Amino acid sequence: MGPLRFRRRGAYGVTAEPDGPEDRLRRFATIWSRSVFPVTSTSLTRSELEEQLLPLARRLRGALLERAFDADTGKAVGAALVDAHCTDPEALSRSLDCVDAYLVLYCGEDGPQEDLRARAARLQHAMAAGYAQALRERTLAEQEAIAQAALRAQGVVAQALHASEARFRAVFEGAAIGIGIADLEGNVLQVNGALLRMFGGSEQSLRDRKVQDLTHPEDAPQTWKLYDELVRGEREHYHTEKAFSRPDGTALWTNLTVSLLRDADGAPQYSLALMEDTTERRLLNLRLRYEATHDALTGLPNRTLFFERLEKALGAGAGQRFGLCYLDLDGFKTINDSLGHAAGDRLLVEVADRLQSCATAPGEMVARLGGDEFVALTTGPDTRREVDDLAARIMNAMIAPVRIDGRELTVRGSIGIVEGPAGGRSAAEVLRSADITMYRAKSAGGNRFELADPEADARAITRHGLTTALPAALDRGEFFIEYQPLVHLGDGSVRGAEALVRWLHPQHGVLGPDRFIPLAEHTGLIVPLGRWVLEESVRQAGEWRERGGDTDPLRINVNLSPCQLTHPGLVQDTVDILERAGVAPEALCLEVTESALIGADDDLLKPLRRLAEMGVDIALDDFGTGYSNLANLRRLPVSVLKLDRSFTQGMQQFPADPVDLKIVEGIVSLAHSLNLAVTVEGVETGAQAEQLRILGCDTAQGWYYARPGPPDRLHELALVDATG
Repeated sequence: MGPLRFRRRGAYGVTAEPDGPEDRLRRFATIWSRSVFPVTSTSLTRSELEEQLLPLARRLRGALLERAFDADTGKAVGAALVDAHCTDPEALSRSLDCVDAYLVLYCGEDGPQEDLRARAARLQHAMAAGYAQALRERTLAEQEAIAQAALRAQGVVAQALHASEARFRAVFEGAAIGIGIADLEGNVLQVNGALLRMFGGSEQSLRDRKVQDLTHPEDAPQTWKLYDELVRGEREHYHTEKAFSRPDGTALWTNLTVSLLRDADGAPQYSLALMEDTTERRLLNLRLRYEATHDALTGLPNRTLFFERLEKALGAGAGQRFGLCYLDLDGFKTINDSLGHAAGDRLLVEVADRLQSCATAPGEMVARLGGDEFVALTTGPDTRREVDDLAARIMNAMIAPVRIDGRELTVRGSIGIVEGPAGGRSAAEVLRSADITMYRAKSAGGNRFELADPEADARAITRHGLTTALPAALDRGEFFIEYQPLVHLGDGSVRGAEALVRWLHPQHGVLGPDRFIPLAEHTGLIVPLGRWVLEESVRQAGEWRERGGDTDPLRINVNLSPCQLTHPGLVQDTVDILERAGVAPEALCLEVTESALIGADDDLLKPLRRLAEMGVDIALDDFGTGYSNLANLRRLPVSVLKLDRSFTQGMQQFPADPVDLKIVEGIVSLAHSLNLAVTVEGVETGAQAEQLRILGCDTAQGWYYARPGPPDRLHELALVDATG
């Protein structure tokens, strides 16, 4: 059931009505229509405008919630605003404000707010781009209509010149567009009132100038070539966009159509210029372009403009190179959480100003990608040294504290640097490499910069690929278990096995747990994966028991990760699995690493104690690798100590290192005095096995006995022991 929104009824109470997605969508459309209605030139009522905006709001909600972002939807909505006669610049500004403030609030469902707000910002940029494109197309259509009218007016003017000066003067002076007539030498003969108002000068000041004097620094190269062709009679007319300089120094932008007027014999005689003032429209387009390509908070170029510049740099000719610095602030989230987002925004503005001062050389730019992520780009023939200097300048600029609300905040950042020749990689690949390198700098302690390393990039990409493939791999049954025997050191019999999970990856082959267990723990998948390993291992122990007959059942050892220890369903899952497989709790041993239990409180130990009370053995794995607190053993519900393989390394030869022997002897003596069994890992030679037997260790595992393998091989080893 969605949230309840209260509406007022009478003077004494309120009633609650359900507010579903459609209701929230209509509320958003209502707010939108109320915002833009006062600045919209339309004969519709406000309610009718709301009905026009409702399907546009629905499209925005769809684009906000779609898995893949579609900029075309935002562009289409921007274009639809123009079709709805919302052509006043203020209508676009208010529409973007509504999307920024209310789209995620009313249409965001329960998704991640930061991601939704980032997508809403991208929708705003797309809407602005679509609005500008539609407005431009509408303008071009209007210009074409004017041009056609101008051509028709050309005939009218020519007839008026021959038929009646009065009729010509009426057309000439009454036209809403600027009209000027000049001879073929460029002397201005006549101008109408509309053209005088556009230029802002007197008629004489214009007639004193020649057409060839009306140049402007931003004239297109072909502008005067077209004019020369026209006065020579080689073309009848041309259309172009041209700027003129007004007397006050400002620029007048026009859509200019110039036509050739011929005499009765068809010889060129005059040039007729028709001008439409497009200055305000051009300024609006420039403003929309700026807003679409610049960050609203800092004023820096945004992701869109940065990618344009980066793609241009990567597409430069041979001999050109690029250097990119990808900056992420260290600890910015802490500032936002402790001081508020307003303080965080002020910090970002200060950082942006400092970065801007670092990239002032030709070919350098700074942009904000979003959040606290910035990029600096340098281009040229030799960027190897320049990009290092740029990164050093950025780090130096961050040294001075930023003072906000009476507090001095220390600003630090991590930078990933990518440098190389143009044309080698795409913009997305370059940015991904810089992102990976930046996180490598952050992992190394932050407040530093690192250079991109292709091998490190490949490892990070592979790690990311494995992370994303993990959930589907469990569903597809790509995991399997191998078993390594646990051998009694006294009589050499097989007492059980440790279950070791493997991943049969479609591309990378068989992967050991060191490649994917940390990823599973990071993503939380370790809980369902660990439950599957426990279920499969216990089921296998049940099969061994049925095939073994009267022999002692083989015990199965299964590893538990720290995440599984804190999962509330651990005890119940274990009980259910044992009951379904018909396996006694005494046949199961759960291995927990020593580091996971260092400083463990009673809440963490409670599920282990319940399992131990049921009869499940608890083994303290990798004992001796952490800061072992021997006195802590008495409060832990463990029945087995598993010595790490580092204790057996000094026993490769016989006799072994006496120091190692004393350490192991002391641990074994302490363990036995506490009624704990001792298992040793990593036994690879007979000398090691003999030394450990003499020291009193109970069981061992390692390649000396057998490598991890399929369950049938372990059963065969157990049968050999049973038959002698």
